Amino acid sequence: MSSQDEQDLPSNFTGPKGVITDWRRFKLDSVDQTVPQKKRELLRQMSTPRDDDKDRANRKMSVQEYEMLQEEDEQSLKQYRRQCMQEMHERLSFGPKFETVHELDSGDAFLEVIEKEHRLTVVVVHIYQQGIKECEQMNSCLDCLAAEYPNVKFCRIDAVATGAAERFSTDVLPALLVYKAGELLGNFVAVSKYFTEEFFATDVESFLNEYGLLPEKEVTACMEEQEDDQVE
Repeated sequence: MSSQDEQDLPSNFTGPKGVITDWRRFKLDSVDQTVPQKKRELLRQMSTPRDDDKDRANRKMSVQEYEMLQEEDEQSLKQYRRQCMQEMHERLSFGPKFETVHELDSGDAFLEVIEKEHRLTVVVVHIYQQGIKECEQMNSCLDCLAAEYPNVKFCRIDAVATGAAERFSTDVLPALLVYKAGELLGNFVAVSKYFTEEFFATDVESFLNEYGLLPEKEVTACMEEQEDDQVE
């Protein structure tokens, strides 16, 4: 890649030098106004190239910057890394975002979501019946997983609404059906038998992951790391 091409790209595409430059600007934007004026001025000098020195922004990290990083910037770097990972995920992610469980009100709606959804979207359908404890637990679990896996379309439908209630007796509920590109990938009846009496979203998540039915969860991992940092 030529020097001109590199200049035309966003700074987060320019390799290690671009990362250092981005960090300097990020630090300057987020600096607390209680920081002494001398230090704020140093940060400004680090992040803004002078007219007579066009390569200043791409220079190596100075001793002063390194000392500042060691002194107080570990948290800022973690925050910046999460921001970069979020941006990368957004560039690479595909398809629609769902984030909630969709209620299907008929057999036709059930067929439509299977046949017409994006070919790369995983569709998880919970068939339930009102008043069954395990079905209620599964609904709560899927509410949590829908927020953690926004690219997965989680749905639920009452067994009566399917138009084939006779096929879904209480003995086979709750049932989970997993589809992708119209193809049935998983068919789990009486799925609660795989769990303890009290089961949670993490149990359902682990179960689906055993069969390779859920995508990677990069962004969620970043958010968990952020929560851990805040606890510390």
